[in-house]
Amino acid sequence: MARRGAYAKGIAKREEILQVALDVIARHGYRGASVREIADAVGLSQAGLLHYFDSKDELFTAVLRKRDELAQGGEDDDPADMLEGFVRIIARNREVPGLVHLYTQLSVEAADPSHAAHDYFVERFENLRRFTTDALRRGQADGSLRSDFDADRMASVVIAAADGLQTQWLLDPSIDMGREIAALVDALRAG
Repeated sequence: MARRGAYAKGIAKREEILQVALDVIARHGYRGASVREIADAVGLSQAGLLHYFDSKDELFTAVLRKRDELAQGGEDDDPADMLEGFVRIIARNREVPGLVHLYTQLSVEAADPSHAAHDYFVERFENLRRFTTDALRRGQADGSLRSDFDADRMASVVIAAADGLQTQWLLDPSIDMGREIAALVDALRAG
């Protein structure tokens, strides 16, 4: 019985750490967020925090997973809703520049198969491509999207455009990521 309680407390503490880390990174960015600041905010030492995460990169990878979990919401069968949701997420990223920076930085570093975030990004892109391809195909089937593009290829293009726009925005905050990705989505619509 005590073992189960300790396990539940560990899960709760890990969730608390992730929530605090999301807030700290959103405010201070990837480079500005320290393990010490996150540990202090949850009442732990740095060593105590690293009991829950083996490294800063593992912590930050878990933060990205948590961010994705919170952003997902309900998966609707309506392709138009899925595309509009995608546009809303990209537009909302303006409010969390630190998380955008974390995502772009780790995505580059994770190209190294030994990086803590490598598997996260491989899985994320596979799942996102599959989900986007399915939504594009459904839109083509119901007539809401043009039928003259290959859904598999366009899914990769939409994802690449979103990631590229985030990088451009980090370099030039005057870029309206939401407006630009909405223009791409509008170009896919039928009629």
